[in-house]
Amino acid sequence: MGASQSLAAKTDLLRDKVNEAYSAAATHPEQKHPFPVGRKLAENLGYPSEVLDGVPPSSVEAFAGVSNVSLFADLPAGATVLDLGCGGGMDSIIAARRVGPAGRVIGIDFSEAMLVRARAAKELVNLPYLQFQQSDAEYLPLADKSIDVALVNGIFNLNPKRKEVFSELARVLRPHGHAYVAELVLAKPLPEADHASESNWFA
Repeated sequence: MGASQSLAAKTDLLRDKVNEAYSAAATHPEQKHPFPVGRKLAENLGYPSEVLDGVPPSSVEAFAGVSNVSLFADLPAGATVLDLGCGGGMDSIIAARRVGPAGRVIGIDFSEAMLVRARAAKELVNLPYLQFQQSDAEYLPLADKSIDVALVNGIFNLNPKRKEVFSELARVLRPHGHAYVAELVLAKPLPEADHASESNWFA
């Protein structure tokens, strides 16, 4: 196996492990996971209780973001919004209410299990201008220059194809569009023994 094939195989393995972990969080959010999940996490990140109370519990239970990006982003009424890595749909629902019926929100995730929750939550809210699609972040099923605002709540650490993801965001954003990206960053380098590999990506 050549170097490029070996790298591709590692990338595929990482993607499979991330998908497995997040799908498990979607299927059984009450169980222990390698990362925080649920309402308590959302509250700790600054989502007010009254906002969370207005989102179907099935969506809040599987929340696994790293910030309250759907609250601090500038989302004008009537905007077309992409929620990339939408998970169970919590940020998408919040964003849809902010842009109103003249707007549009597209939630995209690669985990079918997360999208099952997102779509079930949509059935409980009156937001016909909200939709969910399954896709990889580096191959967005969207037209060029079709998005006013992109929300990305914690996917870059979990996708080894970061350059491609940024390129796709640049492609789909309209001129003068905005991307609001939240991610965890290290304050200092990790000790060598703590470096993550394809076998312990969430360590």
